[in-house]
Amino acid sequence: MRWWDIAPVLDLERELFPDDAWSEGMFWSELAHARGPRASRRYVVAEAGDGRLVGYAGLASAGGLGDVQTIAVARDQWGTGLGARLLTDLLQHATAFECDEVLLEVRVDNTRAQKLYERFGFEPIGFRRGYYQPGNIDALVMRLNVQDVQGTESDG
Repeated sequence: MRWWDIAPVLDLERELFPDDAWSEGMFWSELAHARGPRASRRYVVAEAGDGRLVGYAGLASAGGLGDVQTIAVARDQWGTGLGARLLTDLLQHATAFECDEVLLEVRVDNTRAQKLYERFGFEPIGFRRGYYQPGNIDALVMRLNVQDVQGTESDG
């Protein structure tokens, strides 16, 4: 992801997450940590054949711990394996960042995403009550030991 991707990323962000979309400043802040010798972030985008941005994902790392910050896939791309490819990229970079484990939060009502994470070996470890606002929706916290990533396959 580069600065010129922020506008189309924000469009997709608002479409998919209208109640708790990230702001432009949040993406700028993340990208500020994604380049150079001290990079601690990995942000990627996916484009369709026509150049339209159809997905993005981000990972933060610190002290041997990775955190999946976001994964988003345009609705017309659901079921194509794009989410798995984005997650695979993040997990490869978690290894490059020397992360021992990767955490993420996912809405308790987002079973589609939970199934993706489970396929990659993520396991539930707890909840964050009222994490997603508005709506006071709980987050399921999931963890993956990076050593378990070896041999994980994507769905397409």
